[in-house]
Parts: sequence; C-alpha cells; structure tokens
Amino acid sequence: MNRARLIVLGLLLSASSAAMAQPAAAPPAATAAAAGPTLDYEFFKARVLPILITKRPGHARCIECHDDVPRFTLPPVPKDAAIWGDADARTIFDIIKTKVIPGQPDRSRLLRHPLAEAAGGDPSHDGGKHWMSKSDPEWQTLAAWVNGATLTNPPPASPLHERVIQTNSAGDDVHIIDTQTNKVVGRIVGIDANHGAAAAPDGSRIYVSNEADSTLDVVDAHTLYIITKIRTSGHPNNIGISPDGRYVYVSIHSKAGAVDVVDAQTMTVIKTIPIKGAVHNTYVTPDGKYIVAASVAGDEFTVIDRTTLEPLWTANFDDGVRPMAFETNPDGSTKRAFFQLTKFHGFVAVDFATHKEVARVALPKIRDGKKEDFVGGISSHGLAISGNKRLVVDSRLNGAVYVYSLPDLKLLGEVDVGKQAEWAAASSDGKTVYIANAGSNDVSVVDVVNLKEVARIPVGQVPKRNITAMLP
Repeated sequence: MNRARLIVLGLLLSASSAAMAQPAAAPPAATAAAAGPTLDYEFFKARVLPILITKRPGHARCIECHDDVPRFTLPPVPKDAAIWGDADARTIFDIIKTKVIPGQPDRSRLLRHPLAEAAGGDPSHDGGKHWMSKSDPEWQTLAAWVNGATLTNPPPASPLHERVIQTNSAGDDVHIIDTQTNKVVGRIVGIDANHGAAAAPDGSRIYVSNEADSTLDVVDAHTLYIITKIRTSGHPNNIGISPDGRYVYVSIHSKAGAVDVVDAQTMTVIKTIPIKGAVHNTYVTPDGKYIVAASVAGDEFTVIDRTTLEPLWTANFDDGVRPMAFETNPDGSTKRAFFQLTKFHGFVAVDFATHKEVARVALPKIRDGKKEDFVGGISSHGLAISGNKRLVVDSRLNGAVYVYSLPDLKLLGEVDVGKQAEWAAASSDGKTVYIANAGSNDVSVVDVVNLKEVARIPVGQVPKRNITAMLP
C-alpha cells in the first residue's frame, strides 16, 4: 500500500471515529425538557405583576424607574386604575419573559439584579436592592414562576397562624398580633387614618380602608408591603370580604351612602350599591350568603343578596346602627343579628328570619366606687360573638366588657379593660376576645371563659376596628 493510500485511509478512519463519538440527536421530548418549564401567564398576572407596583418602605416602586428603561420599559398604569389591564399585562409578560431563563431562577437577570450581592445577586442595580436574601417572599414568588408554577399548581403555601389585625384610626400604621403569644409580630406602615380591615382566606392579602386617600389599600400579607391603592367611590369606612376572597365590600360613608364591590383579581370597583344614609359598617354573614350594610345616618341596616348584589330587606330603628355581630343556627345559617345604637348603652337583637327586633338589653350601670371612663358621645361601641356561645359587649362609658351567654342572653360577668373600649374581635377557639382601647392606645386580651384580662398589648394611636384572621 503506497503512502497516498495510507493517508486517505487514515483520514476516513478519523472521520468515522469522530462521528461515533458524537452523541445521538436528542428526541423531541428531551429537547423540550432542556428548554425549561413553560412560563404561565395567569400566575404571572396574579402573583408577579403586583410585585412591580408594590411600595416597599425606603424604596421606589419598580414602575417608577422602569418608565423609560431600554428593553425593559413598563407602560404606565392607567389613570385611576390600581393595576394594568389584560392588554398591558400581556405586553409586560412578553418583556419580562426575556429577562429570565425558565427553570433557572439563580441565572435569571430579573431575580439577580435586585438581589443583594451577598445573597448571590449582581454587584449593582440602579433601582436598588429590594431583596436581602432568596428567602424573601417576593423573590420566592418570582422563583416559583420561573420554575413553572401555575395557579392550579402553586408553590407550597406558608403555614398560616391566627392573628389579630388591629387598625389605628389616628395613626399611619396597622399592628399584627399573634394570638398564641399576645405579642405584636408585624406592622403595616404608610396608611394614614386607616379604618377597617379584611384578610383573604388563603392568607395572601390584607385589605385596609384608607380614610386619608379614600382608597382600599391592598397589602401583601407575607411582606406587609402595600401593593396598590384602589380608588373608592367615596369616603371608605369598615369593610367585609367574600368567603372565597374574590370580592371586598367597602362601606361608603358619604351623604348618599353605598357599598362598593371590589373585584380582588382585577382590583377594580365593579359595582356601587346605593344605601339609605352613610354606611359605617359592612359585614358578610357567617354563611357567606348576605352582605349587611349598617348606616348611622339612616338609622337602619340593609341586607343584600351576595350573589345578585341586590338589596333584600331593611330593618329600621330609632337611632344610628353601630357595630354588629351574627349568631348562627346549627346548620350555619344566620339566627340573630346583634348590634349597638348610637345613644343606647347596650345592644339590640334582630331575628334574621322574621326581620323583627326580639331583644333590647341595657348594660349594667357603673359599679359603686368606679369612675366613668368616658363621658359624652357613644357609650357602647363594639361587640363580638365568641364560639357561638357568648356575646361580648364593650362599654366605653365604664371601661369594661360584659359577657352574655347564648342563646339566653344571661349576663355571665364583666371584665375591666383599658380606657374607652371601642371594638372586639374573637379568637377562633371561642376562649379569647381582643378589645381595642381607643383611649389608652392598647388592646386588652380577655379570657371570656374565666372572665379576666390576661394581657394588655400596646399598639398605635386610637385603635378601633380589629379582626382575627389566618396569616403567614
């Protein structure tokens, strides 16, 4: 074999060996897997989009800086809207998809850039460092989306714990109290003259009515940051929420009273229901079937069908209707509505089936030797039903709460609390009620079984409305 033929044979063998060394082409399924998970639009719209408009204390919002950033310009939120509509949301989705690598949050610029460098983020970000660690709930939400989370297959939820949400009517903050330790474990800041509160049943959001701005403020329950403010049709007061968390019902305390119905997904007011007289308190009955709007100026409360959003019946009285609480039948339906009247030191009961007043109970007179705690104005304001076994009623006049048995309304006893007892929220186990003391800026923790105050918790300025809720 001559030299030329040996060279040709060697080249052929080398080419064959190289071909054998190359891996086989990946089948279509393997190629798709290598490309990473699909980025879900609905999860993006519901969970990721609000992060871009969230106000973090000490930080500018993302939309403030990204109004004119090459290849990452966010459209402005429409005037008087709380968040973008679907067309803008899809545009933003297409932009942000280019800033992530599906399945690889640690390599995605969207997650690295605002993350502290010590936690694995980029050295700098002109918009600042929003997350100090990867355990931040917002970072975790973005990572879940990049890893393919959907609304039907969301990331594992954080454990929920019972909390008291305590608003402070003359302050700019809302306190979160742990019912196990009776300690303040969180604080929402930046809501002046906050009035009522409600919480999503899944623990994802807290809603607070903002009297200073005439808005319903939406708060992320994990971070306690304000996501956005939804403009209401008038001056907002107390609020209620549907059992599934889809709708929030806002009392409108304007001369022509109303209830605003807010869609929590689109963050818009979808209907305003006219009510006679300014509405001070709005509730959803325990069975979730009815909205109840109480008016001080109209001397009445109106029951609204929660499905049709149409008024069903109205109960009229000789004075303004104040806080309310609802007793249930064994099947969960509403049995009686209890409430207070402006000038009556006591409470009234109405049978929910017949719409008739069935009881009017005056609170005991002040004990001998005890000084009146509050003079003038409303003498009894705040009540709660505890475990469907006890009715707890505040007395601003006496600085005390009175505990009655249900259903017979027998007085079991009284407990001294802080100055100017203003509101009441019951724990889920029926053993404890939290009393907001507007005159002493604290919350009394009352054991309603043993009839004693077991703790006093300092909070903000002039605390009033409070609720219990399940939160992270």
